[in-house]
Amino acid sequence: MSSDPRAVLVDGYVDEPACLGVPPYIAPEVRQLAGVLVDRGYDLRYLTIDQLRADPALLADLDRADLVVVHAGTTVPGRYLAGSPATLSELRQLGRQLRGPTMAVGGPILFGYASGGGKRALPAGLDGYDLLLEGHPATALDAALGGAEPRGSHDYRETDRFAVAGAVVLPRHPLFPHVMVELETARGCARQAVGGCSFCTEPFYGPPRYRSVSAVREEVAALFSRGARHFRLGRQPDLLAYGAPAGADPVPDPDRIRDLFAAVRAGAPDLLTLHIDNVNPGTIARHEEPARAALQAVVEGHTPGDVAALGMETADPAVVHKNNLKASPEEVFSAIRLINEVGGARHDGVPDLLPGLNFVLGLAGETPSTYRLNLAFLERVLSAGLMVRRINIRQVMPFPGTPAYVANTLGRHDREFRAFKEAVRDRIDLPMLRRVFPVGTVLRRAVVERSGPLSLARPLGSYPILVGLPLPLPAGSVIDAVIVDHGHRSVTALPLPVPVNTLPLSALRWLPGVGRKRAAAIAARRPFGSLPDWWAAVGGPTPIDRHLDLG
Repeated sequence: MSSDPRAVLVDGYVDEPACLGVPPYIAPEVRQLAGVLVDRGYDLRYLTIDQLRADPALLADLDRADLVVVHAGTTVPGRYLAGSPATLSELRQLGRQLRGPTMAVGGPILFGYASGGGKRALPAGLDGYDLLLEGHPATALDAALGGAEPRGSHDYRETDRFAVAGAVVLPRHPLFPHVMVELETARGCARQAVGGCSFCTEPFYGPPRYRSVSAVREEVAALFSRGARHFRLGRQPDLLAYGAPAGADPVPDPDRIRDLFAAVRAGAPDLLTLHIDNVNPGTIARHEEPARAALQAVVEGHTPGDVAALGMETADPAVVHKNNLKASPEEVFSAIRLINEVGGARHDGVPDLLPGLNFVLGLAGETPSTYRLNLAFLERVLSAGLMVRRINIRQVMPFPGTPAYVANTLGRHDREFRAFKEAVRDRIDLPMLRRVFPVGTVLRRAVVERSGPLSLARPLGSYPILVGLPLPLPAGSVIDAVIVDHGHRSVTALPLPVPVNTLPLSALRWLPGVGRKRAAAIAARRPFGSLPDWWAAVGGPTPIDRHLDLG
């Protein structure tokens, strides 16, 4: 039995700064906290908040530890499938119930807490914790364990070594090996000197600091040796600014972007996923040629099906000005077009790299016409024949210290917000989804996250599409599937190859040319021995014929 002091690291699924739509993942700061505990000689156990929810008996085990470290908080509201972030009541319960260990908590929860978008974040009131890890959680924990105050500043000279040591925690994730590893490449806001966007917490971290290529490669190699195969270059406000000279309007350096991707691939030569996250549309629009070259470097180095999340926020120029936002509507449109030009080609059936759009509503200066401008912008994108992978619509969640905490329009346009969201789902999302993922598209390595009569799966990647499969499939299984139909925010698919002669009626009805009314009649004509036999039943060739199993 180990004589080392026992520590438990509780992962509250932090969204930092914006991981909406990401499948099961493990954040950089969680791994860095694990690295501190390993470095300090603790016998470490890792648990997710969902494991604690599922098995309350684990609390007794936590109470026998010497130290419990909780990482929690979210700065971006959203809906979750694989796991839900820890709620404030859960965090308070942990702090109050556990009496044996020293209790520490860190992460964005110390900025404040709100239960969702459209609400101001309020001080969390975590009185039951012995240590509030202020500033950077890992360096704050390291300071506290060394006898100093639990305050930490961000310094890659310290956190890089913790990130490498913390790779040991990856195989302990309950959904391993189907886990996306978020890689931090930068921290801080290039526009911090001019205030940054009114609602954003990134300026709290100061001006940009970029992580070295060698440090990224070393961490990736450590993670790869522990079984990581899915990576995302996230945790930065603008990937295209990586390594760029300091300034409020950085010019992309394509060579640095290329070096970054090469470093990840050198550390993980057999990776399965390499995607990105945030890109500033203003960077693309104002520096078109360097941005084009940088996006091409991304396409050369990543894996297909990638998404560049563009923080558009609004299509109302008055709101852009009032909130010091980073790009005008025309600049965003220009960025969407350029990303389509560089990344719109299909590899293995899916587009290489597409933009995603983030709208933030409830900002200062909004009027009812703001919502009409937002919808008109999206209709323009659709009519131009451009592709957008996903449109995220949320209400602002203002944090103390941001201008939006004081100046916003929350609660004034709730009717317009609901109408806009419904119009986007009905008039934009469905035709766009059909454009991006036409019937017959094959989705590779989708992981089944929920099993049932309608199983739910997603490929691992940035903002992966939700896949409904009308068959009971084992949770955790990995499948290739072909798309047969579309919802507003999801697709219906069937595992490959599609066994038309044995499919149950509940699945057969989804095949092109079949439908609910004809399913029983077509099933009665089985078995089909050839494609011409099948075509005779369904009325001719279909987009999924090459994926059928007629054996």
